[in-house]
Amino acid sequence: MATVELTFSALPAHVRTARLVATAIARRTGVEESLLDEVRLAVGEACSRAVEAHRAHCPGEPIRIELRDDSGRFEVTVSDHAPSDEITQDEPFDLGMLSDSFMSGFGIAVIAGLADDVEVFPSPKGTDIRMSWPANGRLTSL
Repeated sequence: MATVELTFSALPAHVRTARLVATAIARRTGVEESLLDEVRLAVGEACSRAVEAHRAHCPGEPIRIELRDDSGRFEVTVSDHAPSDEITQDEPFDLGMLSDSFMSGFGIAVIAGLADDVEVFPSPKGTDIRMSWPANGRLTSL
């Protein structure tokens, strides 16, 4: 299993870099070419959501992205440190349980339409959005 971690300050310009890194690693881990646009757009949406939340609540804190190749899946987790008003729990939310304001205001619905599998973990200390796509697991050169 390979893991790449990336942190960046809450600036919109860094979202593009995060999308480029995620797409390059997805390609390298064997995500089908036809899915790379979905990876790029979903990661961009999750990072944009995190940047917006950080700029409002904690502009000095970095946003963290973890990219993993695990068990035939390419998994991306975008973590922010902005407090969430959603109910907290240890298990991921069923996307149907999230409030309309959370869904529309932060683009979770868009992410759910782009990623093969999505889990959202909101808490008073931040939100983790975990997305994944199928990958063949064969590392190729960049």
